Amino acid sequence: MTGARVRRRIIVGGVVQGVGFRPFVYTTAAELALTGSVCNDSSGVVIEIEGAADGVDAFVARLWGRPPPLAVVETVEQTAIPVRGGTGFHIAGTTRGEGRTLASPDVAICAECAAELQDPANRRYRHPFITCTNCGPRFTIIAALPYDRPQTSMAGFAMCETCAREYTDPGDRRFHAQPIACNECGPTLTFSDPEAGEPLRAARNMLRDGGILAVKGIGGYHLACDAADSAAVTELRRRKRRGDKPFAVMVPDLATAAAIAEVDATAAALLTGPARPIVLLPRRTSAAEDPDAPPLPVDAVAPHNRDLGVMIAYTPLHLLLFGLPGDAPGPRVLVMTSGNLGGEPICHTDSDARERLSGLADAVLSHNRPILVPCDDSVVKVVDGVEVPFRRSRGYAPLPLALPMPAAPTLAVGADLKNTCAVADGRYAWLSQHIGDMDDVATLRAFTAAERHLEKLTGVAPQQLAADAHPRYRSTAWAAEHAGHRPIRLVQHHHAHVAAVMGEHGLDASATVLGFAFDGTGYGPDRAIWGGEVLAASYKGFRRLAHLRYVPLAGGDLSVQRPYRMALAHLRSAHLDWSPDLPCVQACPPRERQVLAHQLDTGLGCVPTSSMGRLFDAVASLCGVRHEVDYEAQAAIEWEGLSRDADPGEVAYRFALPGNPADETAAIDPAPVLAAVIADVRGGVPAGVVGARFHAGVAHLVLDLALRYGDPEQPVALSGGVFQNALLLTTVLRLLRKHDFHVLTHHRVPPNDGGIAFGQLLAVAAS
Repeated sequence: MTGARVRRRIIVGGVVQGVGFRPFVYTTAAELALTGSVCNDSSGVVIEIEGAADGVDAFVARLWGRPPPLAVVETVEQTAIPVRGGTGFHIAGTTRGEGRTLASPDVAICAECAAELQDPANRRYRHPFITCTNCGPRFTIIAALPYDRPQTSMAGFAMCETCAREYTDPGDRRFHAQPIACNECGPTLTFSDPEAGEPLRAARNMLRDGGILAVKGIGGYHLACDAADSAAVTELRRRKRRGDKPFAVMVPDLATAAAIAEVDATAAALLTGPARPIVLLPRRTSAAEDPDAPPLPVDAVAPHNRDLGVMIAYTPLHLLLFGLPGDAPGPRVLVMTSGNLGGEPICHTDSDARERLSGLADAVLSHNRPILVPCDDSVVKVVDGVEVPFRRSRGYAPLPLALPMPAAPTLAVGADLKNTCAVADGRYAWLSQHIGDMDDVATLRAFTAAERHLEKLTGVAPQQLAADAHPRYRSTAWAAEHAGHRPIRLVQHHHAHVAAVMGEHGLDASATVLGFAFDGTGYGPDRAIWGGEVLAASYKGFRRLAHLRYVPLAGGDLSVQRPYRMALAHLRSAHLDWSPDLPCVQACPPRERQVLAHQLDTGLGCVPTSSMGRLFDAVASLCGVRHEVDYEAQAAIEWEGLSRDADPGEVAYRFALPGNPADETAAIDPAPVLAAVIADVRGGVPAGVVGARFHAGVAHLVLDLALRYGDPEQPVALSGGVFQNALLLTTVLRLLRKHDFHVLTHHRVPPNDGGIAFGQLLAVAAS
């Protein structure tokens, strides 16, 4: 290296703690013959580097261009300081300066640790908690930053001499890996029946024999059983009160995943990446498609569903549970579902598990490393070749999202379904892990704990709160109860949806879009339940251009749980008879039909709704697919599965639009669609074909509205839970792109209500 000797103080911001950044700095400095020091503080990683000017420049270039695999470098600030001389490079401890460090999410076991786990010659052979700077728990074991062992749940495990040497050796893969441990000094496993023998062998035997096992993981307890055992799966479904809601499954490797589901290159990268989410994949329906496929009773695991949620084992404990070479064979595919009753938050403390899981599991495989932060598995789907998150949690939270404008310190409390909260300060927002549906005291307690931990982890002290405009949302009530002297800013639900997808794509503060917000429920300023909305939107506000024509929602949630009621409401609003030959009419008991007719005629117990989600439910019932549901969007999900490969022919049902585009707000009339569906049902057209025609009709509706209200220079933004429908989304994208529209869809936050908090932050920051 040449040039005058210089010294610089460098502060690296981003996700740079707990990801091997300091050893990377050390080895890079050594390679470039530079001297100095590196330490962590609350602002990030602080480096003092000295040497030839071109060597220091090369060092800075590597910080940006070749950081450790798990690091996210957001900023590199440099200041020239006086040359000191000296030799060598020193790794200092942690200091407490001003600023903010970004915490890393939990990371799946890396290939090196997986190899050591299976190597009888390695001292960590079969160690259930093997980890290094490139993998292992982070978010769920951190009490506070900076990320050092005393501030994690590993504080109670003193390192043995060998681990301590590795921990302090800058050339070792485990240098300052805070969860470092081994069989001599680390956490230990226990099985609830001490007489059953070695814990892992006992657990594997129980699964093989048809039992239901509670397993303590990284972010909470799972309930597991053999996915090929129909009786075990059915019993787990009964105990969890899960109805027909699909289970996710865990497999040991990519080959097993490909044997039970269709895995393309994008899905394979997600399945094996550092986040290891649950990936929703088209399932293989029979062993005939793959003679080597393990037997899997798909109707028990995912009833009436074309897709299967699959994840690959992401902890050493999971790999050991499947078994290493030489172990007695166990199940190749495990149901792996959150340890709770339906609707409750996941169990993560041992005492909570003893109380809440005793009636759900036959036995418990646990350990003595505390879980400080509960964190459910993330869920994603590949649509049009890219990742669409359905649940952003383990492996993603608490990674920050960049904001297109500065924000005052703000807490957004999100929505009531699929709740997440979020905080923002400056140019960053942090979304919490998935919390759940805010419909019981336990979830509200979990929300409070998640909010407090997120603020502690990020150092954000909110000066204001953002909440949904729905006056009866529990999240909004929580904000009112906890705001104190701080103002609460209310954000309309569908405006938040559109703002979220705008912000995800980094549109600047002055941007406007044509926004389509299609979902099940959102409170409108007119006190109606919105959900089929076309908006001219910016971050600051919106104008409603069009919406589905209002129909009465009779009995609130009762009509959500019984789609036949929505079908009858739509028929009545369209002046179509409740003919006894229609499946939705047959599904409604005569007495209930009389009461419902009275409600619809008088408005008793009815709220007007423009929900596209409810229209999907209604037409699914009208063509006989699903009349009652056990989980949100069940009717639409099952119908999309039937429609995915059906040929609609040249037919696409068409909605009626008002003739004058200048009308202040256009009401989109589904009556022609309903009439066409009835004609096809009576003509014996299969439900899948009816579904394909309906999906095509909704996609053409989006195109027609974009052509009517859009501008080629203005992006079209798609958000809301209805756009989780892969058939609809891919069809809409194809049509809009064919007409040269620039389309924004979700890839980093969910299109469902899990993304609402992010949109609330953006709307408040802009106003």
